[in-house]
Amino acid sequence: MSDQQPSPTNVVRADDSDERRRTLGLCLVLAAITFVVFGQTLRHGFVNYDDNEYVYENPPVIHGLTPRGVAWAFSFHASNWHPLTWLSHMLDCQLYGMNPAGHHLTNVLLHTATVIVFFLVLREMTGAFWRSAFVAAVFAVHPLRVESVAWVAERKDVLSGLFFMLTIGAYVRYVRGPRSWGRYGLVMFLFALGLMSKPMLVTLPLVLLLLDYWPLQRAEAAGKLVLEKLPLLALSGVCCVATLLAQNKAIQSVGAYSLSNRLGNAVVTGVVYLGQMVWPAGLAVFYPFPHTGVLLWQVALAGALLVGFSAVAWRQRGEQPWLWMGWLWYLVVLLPVVGIIHVGEQAYADRYTYLPQIGIYIAVTWLAASWVGERLAAGLMAGVLAVLMFCAWRQTSYWQNSETLWTHTLACTKDNYVAHINFGKALAQKGKVDDAILEYQEVLKIEPRYADAHYDLGNALCKKGKIDEGIDQYQQALQINPNSVKTRLNLGNVLCATGKIDEAIAQYQQALQINPAFAEVHNSLGRALCIKGRTDEGIAQFEQALQIHPGYAEAHNNLGNALLQKGEVDEAIACYQKALAINPGFALARTNLQNAVLQKQKP
Repeated sequence: MSDQQPSPTNVVRADDSDERRRTLGLCLVLAAITFVVFGQTLRHGFVNYDDNEYVYENPPVIHGLTPRGVAWAFSFHASNWHPLTWLSHMLDCQLYGMNPAGHHLTNVLLHTATVIVFFLVLREMTGAFWRSAFVAAVFAVHPLRVESVAWVAERKDVLSGLFFMLTIGAYVRYVRGPRSWGRYGLVMFLFALGLMSKPMLVTLPLVLLLLDYWPLQRAEAAGKLVLEKLPLLALSGVCCVATLLAQNKAIQSVGAYSLSNRLGNAVVTGVVYLGQMVWPAGLAVFYPFPHTGVLLWQVALAGALLVGFSAVAWRQRGEQPWLWMGWLWYLVVLLPVVGIIHVGEQAYADRYTYLPQIGIYIAVTWLAASWVGERLAAGLMAGVLAVLMFCAWRQTSYWQNSETLWTHTLACTKDNYVAHINFGKALAQKGKVDDAILEYQEVLKIEPRYADAHYDLGNALCKKGKIDEGIDQYQQALQINPNSVKTRLNLGNVLCATGKIDEAIAQYQQALQINPAFAEVHNSLGRALCIKGRTDEGIAQFEQALQIHPGYAEAHNNLGNALLQKGEVDEAIACYQKALAINPGFALARTNLQNAVLQKQKP
């Protein structure tokens, strides 16, 4: 046995090995607590709020990664331009089909990866292992994260969050290593991918400037640091233009929400998110914008708090630079979604805190450690994490399905017309039409000019056989929104079913003037034309429907019927076979195929 002392090199290597093991262990712990909270989503279904538009009722997405789908992803849809998000949904459909467990798993994995990368990057920047670990853990399991992770349609949050962290990591490598165009190019590339996931990342170049101040503590002149960010700011500018073009229809008019109301709500929202961070109770998927606007005293109080916090952080910037950096991180990253340019009907949303609150977590953690010391802070941190995990686990459970989600939302909010209408839709889907009608009527008490409520109420009344009342609701919906293709389609279908074929055709034709690429309208118009004996015109409509949507089984079946009317039996049989190849359970197409085959066998 040798008494020789280990060389300094061996000590360094041992220390490095211990550090790697400790880091790996912490990463596994972060992954574990994330799955404890969000693993339950693998048993959840889709919800009827945007999941349909993003996944299960979106043909280009459902068909998976196809050349046509990839091209579609790079155009404007759902009032956004986020092609990478669409491609991720397409990949999920390619891998998992319509099994919601797979889609939820992807969200959880992306969030977990974001948490781990965030921890590694923050530790690399600050050198503070346990503080970085705690900040990452709070980010992982805070109840405000639930909406971003448990909601399939919010894939853009967790996907963009990952590229946000990777971009910061690449930037730290560029700053602390040999600075080269290759390293800077990697920063730009990752940032571009983040912008293609969610445009909210446009403020990331400003975050990098804040990190230059602390913890990177770069000594270069401010002008040089800003100049360095110009290529990134240019990418942000391009993304802003694309987003404004995409969201043109979704941006609320000044008449709907005045500038004073929007500014007031923005100020109040900044404080609301801070309150939810400390006391995450009563969280809901939708918070309606107040009808009367934000009260003046609320704006004044919130404004005073924000100014006060800013003043304290500014005064402490020398001794406690993390306080100033963390506070500005919060304000800057929140700016695109604070509602000054108001998109949608919500006053604020939990998902908007996904990245902004990280700055507050950093500031509070470093402040607490400096006040009470590392050991006492560690005990407090463990208690905080336990409480947050329990609250987040319970909040996640409300996302089990549409009924549980909207029941909880209605319990947490008032005059919530969005919750009522979506709860009504969930009830109608389960066959509880009478209960659904009550929900739609409640919506119209709150928002009498809500066109979608009239439309859904019309659907429900027609299901109950109250055709005239249903038609009246459709007509009221069209008075509010004459460009609603789905309303004209359903009104046309009801008119057609009641023998008013000419009126139905008029509705279909008006719908196609609004949107010529609506396959369902072409199909319905084709049926109506065939009923009128205008078979050739009907065939042309079915063919247009199939040109738009080749996998439209009903249109193949209807085209077969029209061809059979013309005596083209072989062509009709081919259409029925295509319909069955797409949907083997299509009983009507199978019956039609059998009849066509029998007709062909007749001498």
